[in-house]
Amino acid sequence: MAVYGNFVNRALQLTHKYWDGVVPACGELHDVDRQAIQEFKDVKEKVESYLDVFKFREAQKEAMNLARIGNRYITECEPWKVWKTDPKRVETILNISLQLVANLSIAFEPFLPFSSKELRNMINLSECDWTQLGSTDIIPAGHKLNAPHLLFEKIEDEAIDAQLKKLEDTKKANEAANYVAEPIKKEVSFDDFEKLDIRVGHILHCEKVKKSKKLLKFTINDGTGKERTILSGIAAFYEPEQLIGKDVLFIANFPPRNMMGIESQGMILSAVNFDGSLNVTTTLGKVKPGSQVG
Repeated sequence: MAVYGNFVNRALQLTHKYWDGVVPACGELHDVDRQAIQEFKDVKEKVESYLDVFKFREAQKEAMNLARIGNRYITECEPWKVWKTDPKRVETILNISLQLVANLSIAFEPFLPFSSKELRNMINLSECDWTQLGSTDIIPAGHKLNAPHLLFEKIEDEAIDAQLKKLEDTKKANEAANYVAEPIKKEVSFDDFEKLDIRVGHILHCEKVKKSKKLLKFTINDGTGKERTILSGIAAFYEPEQLIGKDVLFIANFPPRNMMGIESQGMILSAVNFDGSLNVTTTLGKVKPGSQVG
């Protein structure tokens, strides 16, 4: 859309600058003028051929080609330079450019009706007939244009990021609203539960395990007077420094397990949220390391 908006803005601004917004007459044609006219005279047939078979993307590309023709034409002709030596020549250049602008307002009607209406307002035409598409006399000489402005506003990266975040937040809100918990596992006896020794541990140190993308190595005060090492596969959810100083719940009586050459002495408990995020379980208030949970 930048090509489209840039061409329209240049054609209208130059017309206002040199002729106070009055459409100049088309004079003697040069080869570059004839070539540009030749390129867009069959745009109506091309767009219609795609619309008839519902190939809207291809039809839109043909409509956009008008803007490319116009941008190339006005760049090659350089009316801002020619004006200094040959104002009459500039009249022809801008007349043809404005005819292309009018053609754009027609060609994009099926795709961007509001923008087409806005463009017609700028060129001060209440309506444009589809049958005029491809013509070079849509806007008569002497016609007064309205004040131009940018047809399309540039969307900054910050605005795009804000909209993407809004969509992501809406998606998460919908997922949360429709969340259904996983089915409850089979019943176990209280005796089986009592076999687990769940305790509170204070995280003294935490670091990533070398050559592992998943593991964090915890050094925990478990209340016994000795430091306990536990490895946990939660590196994707936390940076080590976020966890140092936290009180967490862990299973103390799992047999030691060797992981990446390090002995892990227990398992830290975590809750997996509906969206796949993870939260280490902790206590609401301060509890002495080694305190049992049950």
